[in-house]
Amino acid sequence: MSITDKSSQTVKSADRVLDIFELFGEVEARELSLMDITRQLELPASSVFKILQNLVHRGYLDKDENGKTFRLGYKIFQIGAKYAQQTNLTTEFQYIAGQIVSEVNEAVYLAIRSDRNILYIAEKQSTHHVRFISHLGMKLPLHTTAMGKLFLSAMTDDDVVQLYREQELGLLTDHTISDLKKLVGQLQEIRQAGVAYSEGEAVQGIRCVAAPIYNANQELIAAMSISIPTNRWKEDTWSQMTELVVQGAKKLTSIQYYQAT
Repeated sequence: MSITDKSSQTVKSADRVLDIFELFGEVEARELSLMDITRQLELPASSVFKILQNLVHRGYLDKDENGKTFRLGYKIFQIGAKYAQQTNLTTEFQYIAGQIVSEVNEAVYLAIRSDRNILYIAEKQSTHHVRFISHLGMKLPLHTTAMGKLFLSAMTDDDVVQLYREQELGLLTDHTISDLKKLVGQLQEIRQAGVAYSEGEAVQGIRCVAAPIYNANQELIAAMSISIPTNRWKEDTWSQMTELVVQGAKKLTSIQYYQAT
């Protein structure tokens, strides 16, 4: 085989990998089988199978327990989170979050939705030794976090029920909401209040308050939260944190609006 032939083969393999990623981005289904992919891309099953196994091994795809269906993996979202760091949203977040930390010295986070999870894309930490430490690209289930509940509250109750139709609400702590009816009821309260709370539901001993961030079309695109360990929790501090996160989220929403006009 000539050098030209080898080069062509390498590019062809890369194209197939990219075709697979683009297919996941185009179809409505979150999971695809080997046959789904080979049929829609008109590729040989043997070649696609080897590519899928490599992508699973590298974390770019996940497969179900039976190894029959595949979906996008955590590595894709980590890369997306790093890209998001370069956007104006995360740049402005750092400035606003810095002001909040200087006032209350508690950690501030920014997250977007990733399927049934939130994906942390930015943070500003406090100087306390005892604190909740996230990392960029970390994912937590929507129903366990204040920011995640905001994304669920933007959906209709029927859509929320449909989202969890085939999956139970997983437990991360003793305080995690495990009853779908209770979750739906809490989402109704969040829609009225405009803010969401979590009390040790994702991380034991950590309370969070979150507010929504919208784009110019009034679509929920991100959420901002402040976290505090329960041993530092005070009612007056909690009220101050709620006001700060709401105002911070409104500032970020305003920035999205003016950038679009």
